[in-house]
Amino acid sequence: MKYLFALFFILNYNTLFSQESTASKQVSSFEINAPQLNSKKKIWIYLPKDYDSSTKKYPVIYMHDAQNLFDAKTSYVGEWNVDETLDSINAKVIIVGIEHGGEKRIEELTPFTHPKYGGGKADAYLDFIVNTLKPEIDRKYRTKTATKDTAIFGSSLGGLVSFYAALKYPDVFGKVGCFSPSFWFGREELKKLMENTKDFDTKIYFLCGDNEGDADVIPDMENVIKWVNSKRCECKKLNKKIIVKGGQHNEKLWREGFKNAYLWLF
Repeated sequence: MKYLFALFFILNYNTLFSQESTASKQVSSFEINAPQLNSKKKIWIYLPKDYDSSTKKYPVIYMHDAQNLFDAKTSYVGEWNVDETLDSINAKVIIVGIEHGGEKRIEELTPFTHPKYGGGKADAYLDFIVNTLKPEIDRKYRTKTATKDTAIFGSSLGGLVSFYAALKYPDVFGKVGCFSPSFWFGREELKKLMENTKDFDTKIYFLCGDNEGDADVIPDMENVIKWVNSKRCECKKLNKKIIVKGGQHNEKLWREGFKNAYLWLF
């Protein structure tokens, strides 16, 4: 099962050629060079409904696996409905979705090398987000740039790399959405990294299901939460844990959990 978790999104996402796009009019896209990854990246942007009619600045959420966030046509087994969800609550936030690298997804979203699955190039991926993509987003759009207004969000390996981003760039990402995190990928390396982290003030929303097909997902998440709580008083209420009864490792779980995660984080 762990093999399936790690490879879940590697398949070609353009399998539903006949399906109409379900992305809302608030969603657009562009390409940007990613020199850290020796590639180009397609970036999906969601702007709040009042963006064009206002002069306000907005917080930003950086999200992985953009193919699955907004459009059923580009998703593998269903989308997150991020745009419809945010539209329904008139959310005042900009979403920056980063397409995964296909067969390079494992490399990009894992900070450590696994003896069976490889990987370990998340530092380059996050370098791209922080030092190439974010400056471009802040230049092109009216963004709030403070740490408290910048979040990173993902599921599975995306949950792992989002948590890692909070450890590596605490002055950039002040909030994290950590869904069904694949903490098993480099468990010991992550433990050492956490042990060497002195302070941790990031606000984090943890979510997983109790039927994800991996018996370790809940205890792994609990262990990380225990470490987080050791770095700060629980009275600050800077992290929230949700375990969904019957929840499986799929877009349905993440789609249904996204609204509450957003509302709690912001």
